[in-house]
Amino acid sequence: MSTRHHLPAAVIADLTEVSFVHPLDANAIRHTRTLSESSGLRNLGVHLVRIEPGRATTEYHFHQAEEEFLYVLSGHGVAEIDGRETAVGPGDFLGFPAGGPAHAMRNEGPEDLLYLMAGQRLPGDVVDYPRKGKRLLKALGYRQMVDLPAGDSR
Repeated sequence: MSTRHHLPAAVIADLTEVSFVHPLDANAIRHTRTLSESSGLRNLGVHLVRIEPGRATTEYHFHQAEEEFLYVLSGHGVAEIDGRETAVGPGDFLGFPAGGPAHAMRNEGPEDLLYLMAGQRLPGDVVDYPRKGKRLLKALGYRQMVDLPAGDSR
């Protein structure tokens, strides 16, 4: 029997996988098992994420307040970070401090891309999507997508 602070692999495998289609990119589809709630974490979101071949992880973006990281477990992808592409595979770590750089990743391999993703859960954040000219405002459960102000498109 698992405790709240220990999630054996069998328990993780039984967690419900939730699919999310990014509202700004229909090809960005993540299949996620959330680990943080099951272990009692409140200030850190931790997720096991699966990306199918040919799919992207998210729209190219950066967080103004929150930090996040990805650790690739299996499969291969291409990460775009600050406009430059680099191949990623098992054992690779990607860390993104608040304020940028902008980033996204896609699975160009023949198998699923599997990675561990974690990030802060601050009461508020601003997420910029420079290629779409959009900004997501997040505060205390409230979310609103707005246009980026003119001239603010890093």
